[in-house]
Amino acid sequence: MRQDRPVKLEQAVAATTFVVDNAPAPVSVFVADAHGEVVSAATMDGAAPDTRLNAQRKAYTAARSDATSTAALAVKAREDAAERASFDPFFTFFQGGVAAFEGGRRVGAIGVRGLPGPDDDALARQALQAAGLSTEG
Repeated sequence: MRQDRPVKLEQAVAATTFVVDNAPAPVSVFVADAHGEVVSAATMDGAAPDTRLNAQRKAYTAARSDATSTAALAVKAREDAAERASFDPFFTFFQGGVAAFEGGRRVGAIGVRGLPGPDDDALARQALQAAGLSTEG
């Protein structure tokens, strides 16, 4: 079990608010603790219903995997079939899930869904930084 301190509620809400205030189109955002459990979430008016679950899966994956993002995990899985076969079935490899670090320790993650993958990823990273968190451990 991870010994990491969880993301603070204020940080999770700040990241969620940043996404809602800065998304160029309707998205869903999910901020999780280091175990992948919800701390803060929002779905903007007009966001497709499936964006909720996809944002949750992205945050869960980035929180629970050993990679710093869903994009990095996709590269790792693509390179090793045995590694890919052992993944949690709730993991996703779509861009937009980014781990959150504080003081070099993983404290949670964010998932954004509703934009093209690279844009989801960029918005997630900006939101973590706006909340005072790092995207690297």
